[in-house]
Amino acid sequence: MTVEYFLLVCDDVPHDVVLTDPGARVIDVAQVIRRLTGLSLWRSKVLATQAPAVVLNGVPEEDAVAAVSALRNAGAQAETRERSEPGS
Repeated sequence: MTVEYFLLVCDDVPHDVVLTDPGARVIDVAQVIRRLTGLSLWRSKVLATQAPAVVLNGVPEEDAVAAVSALRNAGAQAETRERSEPGS
């Protein structure tokens, strides 16, 4: 049995938010990560120091752009990445 995936034109392609560099203000970035993910401040700081790291998985494009903007305002470098199609 084979599994086939179809991506409809009207479907919103999920995006990942990737923290590439926390910058000099790691605590400020960790607080933003905490607001975005709901993680504890300690876990958010650990995630920030393990850059490059995926902060959010599979969110709509608008949410991903807003998250990247918040991270950049805190002094970090971040980007959005389109998720690849399932099975590839």
